[in-house]
Amino acid sequence: MFDIPSLDLPSLISAGGRVRLPGSKSISNRVLLLAALSEGPTLVEDLLDSDDTRVMLAALRQLGCAIEETGPASVRVQGLGGRLPVREAALFLGNAGTAMRPLTAALSLLAAAQGARFELSGVPRMHERPIGDLVDALRQLGCPVACLQNEGYPPLRLGDGTVHPLRLDEPIRVRGDVSSQFLTALLLALPLVAQERDAVIEVTTELISKPYIEITLKLLQRFGVDVRREGWQRFTIPRGSRYASPGRIAVEADASSASYFIALGAIAPATPGTDGVVIEGVGTDSIQGDIRFIEAARLMGAEVEGDGNRLRVRRGAWPLKAIDLDCNHIPDAAMTLAVMALYADGTTTLRNIASWRVKETDRIAAMAIEGRKLGATIEEGADFIRITPPAGPAAGPPQGGAAPSGSSEPHAVGSVGAHGWRRASIHTYDDHRVAMCFSLAAFNPAGLPVRIEDPKCVGKTFPDYFETLFGVCHTPAERIPVICIDGPTASGKGTLAAELASRLGYHLLDSGALYRLVGLAAEREGLSTTEADLREPAHAERLGRLAAGLDVRFTPGKTWLEGEDVTEALRAEPAGMAASRVSAVPQVRAALVDLQLQMRHLPGLVADGRDMGTVIFPGAPLKIYLTASAEQRAQRRHKQLISKGIPAILDDLLADLKARDARDMNRAHAPLKPAEDAVLLDNSELDIEQSVQFVLNRWHGQQAFPVR
Repeated sequence: MFDIPSLDLPSLISAGGRVRLPGSKSISNRVLLLAALSEGPTLVEDLLDSDDTRVMLAALRQLGCAIEETGPASVRVQGLGGRLPVREAALFLGNAGTAMRPLTAALSLLAAAQGARFELSGVPRMHERPIGDLVDALRQLGCPVACLQNEGYPPLRLGDGTVHPLRLDEPIRVRGDVSSQFLTALLLALPLVAQERDAVIEVTTELISKPYIEITLKLLQRFGVDVRREGWQRFTIPRGSRYASPGRIAVEADASSASYFIALGAIAPATPGTDGVVIEGVGTDSIQGDIRFIEAARLMGAEVEGDGNRLRVRRGAWPLKAIDLDCNHIPDAAMTLAVMALYADGTTTLRNIASWRVKETDRIAAMAIEGRKLGATIEEGADFIRITPPAGPAAGPPQGGAAPSGSSEPHAVGSVGAHGWRRASIHTYDDHRVAMCFSLAAFNPAGLPVRIEDPKCVGKTFPDYFETLFGVCHTPAERIPVICIDGPTASGKGTLAAELASRLGYHLLDSGALYRLVGLAAEREGLSTTEADLREPAHAERLGRLAAGLDVRFTPGKTWLEGEDVTEALRAEPAGMAASRVSAVPQVRAALVDLQLQMRHLPGLVADGRDMGTVIFPGAPLKIYLTASAEQRAQRRHKQLISKGIPAILDDLLADLKARDARDMNRAHAPLKPAEDAVLLDNSELDIEQSVQFVLNRWHGQQAFPVR
């Protein structure tokens, strides 16, 4: 997950490959609660690991429920059987509506029946999300529920520590036109108290988001409760209902998350050599209502095929077709249609989406504000949004994925690209769906990058969303930004590069470690690195092939070879001696140049070395030549060694650095020197944070995103 202030997406031109989706948030939190309320243990598999599910798991543990992690996406929940081992607790539920609403109902009923008291709170936005209709329904039942700040909103106090009789003799009336989660919450909670008589719920208004109620009813069946339904207005929980563990239950992949990749396949030409975008873990047999997003995508021109657990999507009609659609049946996934509409042949209207107003943010307003930044004309109403694409013929990445003419050139602040598209920094309002939707704007026909602010907000439902997106998207290498950090030994370029990569969410290349990696890999393969053997052409070719096939990855402070952390092994003397010998082999040098070029991956790269800007990435948009006086560098190296308990003499270190500088600057192959367009940064008097800010200011200035 990108835990950084903003993430810059280069312009993208095609997509193809396989995507494995995380588990459904809606199903995950329903299943966790049902497992906790049931008799007996339940093994929950393919569970979503996200902010919302972590909140629910923490709350259940706080309530005394034993939960054991049995795998990376698997937990065993020991059900409480409707009993409360903990009678008083304060639960913090973040911005998780799928935890706040059902826990409010379940704990209200249990607190009244068993004499307990709980307080539920969340982040400030959660305290702005209405819950009054659910509170009213619970009060009808005789539950003491108090709104602690504003009536009708969290935070809440449930119960008062004494037992209260519950009134089940009359139907419980609840509105259904604000959020279906209120009805879901009652459906999940009432089997706990429907022992002596039926519990009846009457929905007093039009019920929105009916597919989410279908999910709830099907999951109730899995846990032993069959609810009788009369249309969408009356629901009866039979007396004597009890939750029983199914033993094991697997969570479907998230159909709402699938919408972004269905849209991706509809917008982007298939990358050559792929069959479009293949989505695994959810298919046409899904119990989730958002799977009907497929129907909307097909209306707009997407080609979608699928079976019970897989979907394949390719671009069909282009530009996409504008639609006018009632989206009540796909309230969450419909947001993705708003971004698809940017690539349509006319004005698209999405109706019956009033529930967007009371989600993690006011989503109608958010989609309108951010869409206008991109150049679209957008009208919003109480329950609709109308989107006209950026001015000019609607288009996107052309068929075949060719880059638009001139698209690699930077655009000035506020400039308008092809077809009226504008460069934009998207504010995400701490809303995961806003971030994921607008990532698809990176396929704009103007070839403009898109900035996503606060990308970590996707952790609510899809922590690895951007990594997954980059894994199936393609753009020419020259569009993937590279920042080169070159400089002499002990100038601090490795520390600076690692910090920049971490702050920008970019990949890291520590070129200085590559020859050591070749030496280490050769030792593990049983390949000699003696000078005599290296002079043999066949042996040198073999070593070159080994270098070309290195499976290497750099993260701040660590180097990985074949998935193993080899950071310490590379520092050992044998690796250094082998590195010195293999660096003289032309086949190794050529292989490592190619390997470094292949490390230019989305969303960008920070490359550290001595010839990154002059030899490897001469076209990089930003090159920093980092230096400091030999005396300053020697002092830094001396402090570093002493801090690690390694004896060192300052004068010897200074002499060694000066000698290495002379060798590096006078070597025949790629001598150490600044690139002609490099920015010189003397950090003799700067700490690392000052150096980082200097480079970031230069970089963000070049990106020229509008300032909010």
